[in-house]
Amino acid sequence: MVGFTGTARHPKALAVRLPDGRVALSQRLTTALATTVGPHLLPEPGRALTTAGDSYTPVVGEAVVEVVAGTTRHAVVTVVRLR
Repeated sequence: MVGFTGTARHPKALAVRLPDGRVALSQRLTTALATTVGPHLLPEPGRALTTAGDSYTPVVGEAVVEVVAGTTRHAVVTVVRLR
């Protein structure tokens, strides 16, 4: 995980670095997952862009999350859990 959308207290989605190096936004987080991930987010100042051009807030360091990535025309990334 390299960033998030929403606020650090209530993240809506995560920006994740995929194995091929692309950065993509995940699907909207469930309330339970957002509550688990939120305390681990330490935002950096400024904004960054995913490979597709979506804006997100970068975080200090990179936390590891488990994701399921779809293989459709557009990257569909669902966060399963924080590791």
